[in-house]
Amino acid sequence: MASGTGASTHVIPAEALLQHWQGHRRLTRRTIEAFPEEQLFRFSIGSMRSFGAMALELLAIGEPLVRGVATGEWDESFTREERPKEEILGLWDDSTARIGALWPRIPPERFDETMTAFGKYPGRAYDLLLYAIDNEIHHRGQGYVYLRALGIEPPPFYERE
Repeated sequence: MASGTGASTHVIPAEALLQHWQGHRRLTRRTIEAFPEEQLFRFSIGSMRSFGAMALELLAIGEPLVRGVATGEWDESFTREERPKEEILGLWDDSTARIGALWPRIPPERFDETMTAFGKYPGRAYDLLLYAIDNEIHHRGQGYVYLRALGIEPPPFYERE
């Protein structure tokens, strides 16, 4: 087994990671779309939050995290108040576009830098970004459970185009 030199070796190029995440964002958008308007902020199982609340959390994390990694500016001003599904979808589309526009501004070496996201969460930039992706997948899975409980077939998880 070879020993490391201390230098980081990336397994996936930054652009490929962005495309992977954007595929997940397209699928999460379709999951939000599948929710009946009247259930988006009302339906839950057990002690879990509504899927609307989860979608707002994802909006408060994704693009602001990429902006912070790219610029060092950490904005937590996104409010998580309930809003109509169409507004959430519009915010989702705008956020997704901003992620795509901000991503190329992240210098390659920045992915390995340790930073503190939102003044609270320390980690290497790529770990923080992977957290945002993992968190989205996790909450989308909860949304799938909710949709099935409502008798609605969720979008196929493997269709990310």
